[in-house]
Amino acid sequence: MRADVQWKLCWENELQLSDHVELAEFFRKTYGPTGAFNAKPFQGSQSWAGARPELRAIAYDSIGVAAHLGLLRRFIKVDGVDLLVAELGLYGVRPDLEGLGIAHSIQVMLPTLQKFQVPFAFGTVRPELRKHIERFGRHSPLTVVSQVSVRSTLPHARIDLPPTRVEDPLVIIMPIGQPISAWPAGTMIDRNGPEL
Repeated sequence: MRADVQWKLCWENELQLSDHVELAEFFRKTYGPTGAFNAKPFQGSQSWAGARPELRAIAYDSIGVAAHLGLLRRFIKVDGVDLLVAELGLYGVRPDLEGLGIAHSIQVMLPTLQKFQVPFAFGTVRPELRKHIERFGRHSPLTVVSQVSVRSTLPHARIDLPPTRVEDPLVIIMPIGQPISAWPAGTMIDRNGPEL
């Protein structure tokens, strides 16, 4: 990690409008190269795509926002079993800092995850990121699960779309307060809300 990058934990209600504007621009530039659709939610000052995080780990350098990871505590259902998790999402690294990695943002967030006393951190990523996540997993106790469907509500209701969507992403599980053996077996995860 570059020495000039400083991580800051920010509660959502601590962010000012200028912070949201800067983060929205960061996400447009970070997610835009993966497709215009991925950058679309971050118009104007909107710095979230679905559910809003309650806590953010934001890395800054002399240019501005360098990396980001959001956290939201919520109950999900794994084949009908209620489970409290800290969902991690809104992960991004500025393209000129590739290699800064999710490992750094998780390490910044880890004391807070432990303080929250959640049994697991949970997140999803596109299957194309498997190698990236598995590389991170060599340095952290996480499990990557495939062949699990995740149902989420859409963040904005439209009469021409169903209210939910089902995807088959890679599911990332990180034990925090319980061992991975306590994660319920199942092939369907209900977020009961929009993706973080």
